[in-house]
Amino acid sequence: MDADVIVVGAGLAGLVATYELVRAGRSVLVVEQENENNLGGQAFWSLGGLFFVNSPAQRRLGIRDSYELALQDWFSSAGFDREREDHWPRQWAQRYVEFAAGEKWAYLHHLGVRIVPTVGWAERGSGTAAGHGNSVPRFHMAWGTGPGVLEVFRDRVLEAARAGLVSFRYRHQVDELLVTDGAVHGVCGTVLEPSTAPRGVRSSRTPVGTFELHAQAVLVTSGGIGGNQELVRKNWPSWLGTPPRNMLTGVPAHVDGRMLEIAETAGANIVNRDRMWHYTEGVANWNPIWPNHAIRILPGPSSLWLDATGQRLPAPYFPGFDNMATFKYIRDTGYDHTWFVLDQTIVEKEFALSGSEQNPDITSKSRTAALGRIRKGAPGPIAAFLRHGEDFVVRSTLRELVDGMNAVTAEPLLSYERVAREVLAHDRELGNSYGKDLQIAAIQMARRFYSDRLVRVVKPHRLLDPRHGPLIAVRLRPLTRKTLGGLETNLDSQVIRPDGSTFDGLYAAGEVAGFGGGGVHGHNALEGTFLGGCIFSGRTAGRALARALA
Repeated sequence: MDADVIVVGAGLAGLVATYELVRAGRSVLVVEQENENNLGGQAFWSLGGLFFVNSPAQRRLGIRDSYELALQDWFSSAGFDREREDHWPRQWAQRYVEFAAGEKWAYLHHLGVRIVPTVGWAERGSGTAAGHGNSVPRFHMAWGTGPGVLEVFRDRVLEAARAGLVSFRYRHQVDELLVTDGAVHGVCGTVLEPSTAPRGVRSSRTPVGTFELHAQAVLVTSGGIGGNQELVRKNWPSWLGTPPRNMLTGVPAHVDGRMLEIAETAGANIVNRDRMWHYTEGVANWNPIWPNHAIRILPGPSSLWLDATGQRLPAPYFPGFDNMATFKYIRDTGYDHTWFVLDQTIVEKEFALSGSEQNPDITSKSRTAALGRIRKGAPGPIAAFLRHGEDFVVRSTLRELVDGMNAVTAEPLLSYERVAREVLAHDRELGNSYGKDLQIAAIQMARRFYSDRLVRVVKPHRLLDPRHGPLIAVRLRPLTRKTLGGLETNLDSQVIRPDGSTFDGLYAAGEVAGFGGGGVHGHNALEGTFLGGCIFSGRTAGRALARALA
């Protein structure tokens, strides 16, 4: 044996599991197809959103949350409806919400994770108590964003490596699981040529050798399929119609889904492969790292959302309310892009960009820089997109804005008259403190929450008021992100075979396992649950393996 456990994939779930294994005195061999610059995987690029229930941060802000309310929100959003494929995901969902409402805060705090004091409301929901979305704000941003979460596990794993309990095999691409008498006992594959590529940059796949490694068990934590558009399109959900013709990519190219097919070939069962989570608010990164690199805008609720022809999206398809339902509506229009119309006041306060590199103040843990968010002026990364982003149009008048919007697309689909009708209708609703526009009502409600009023939601105002100019339009395109289905696992993270039996020696955690069970989120995820899903499933797998090994 080369180690007690082989972990395939050096992302967050793999590092959490490795941390738990070495705490129990087990030896771990981490096999990773990328170079050491990519240690931590996709979590490094994350905004660092974490889902907590009834947390100290919520209570300080007067948010009344509970396990029962969170579980109601989770199951209402998930819409579990498959008897076999949702058998384990239902149980994983309950266990995860228990974790989020229980020991998750103490577990991460003990390791050194700290939380930004303002709690966000990343998705405000579909508009009914029993519908999709969080009933209360639960989006807790880690101080340090994704790297701040990642480092507490990475540093401990690297310390264990110096002590001889962990070893790494970078540039080792697994091609096959080794199975004897129905049990997995190792991996074999291709050694790739050395690479010095920076984190996230596509690396070479030139082979220079082969390898074979053995252990008592193999844990697969290789991530999802979001960087492989061919696989995304192959597994596209039928309820979303046809895949977009033009889709940006929200994760690096190494998020390729290879291990799903490799595990399935060996005898593992994949469930809910048509469930996935992609965003509608993608813009092309003006300074790309990986191919077709997209950044997601995390919008506040005030931008006017128009389809490709200038028609306003109907309620409840407002910015930041119900991502996947809005995605379906947009797909039904027959166009791949939409538009936000807003102004300088809105962009300064309400626009945030997803990703650690787009939030350098919080990522670097600079309190002085972070406090600058409450001052006038757009944050540096937002200002850079306003200057350089191909999807951003900034003009002084509405007619000039529409002309600029038409210049961005392949064909001019917008008429000034239609866009002006929508903007003027919006502005006329602001003559009173009441009205029939549900988006404006939602904005007024949001401003009753201290965090939103302080850093997230502007006071309602007319878009054509020159005091708030200039006007801004942003072309939005779909971008790939998360895989919600995957390898079926029981509550100990053991992979399940198609006949329902456990696959001896094979475990899975993180996105490759649908964050637990093969699809803990069901059809529709609550925002802020992806990083936490990697932590919880990696922790579960590591502890289960530590108990099970001889």
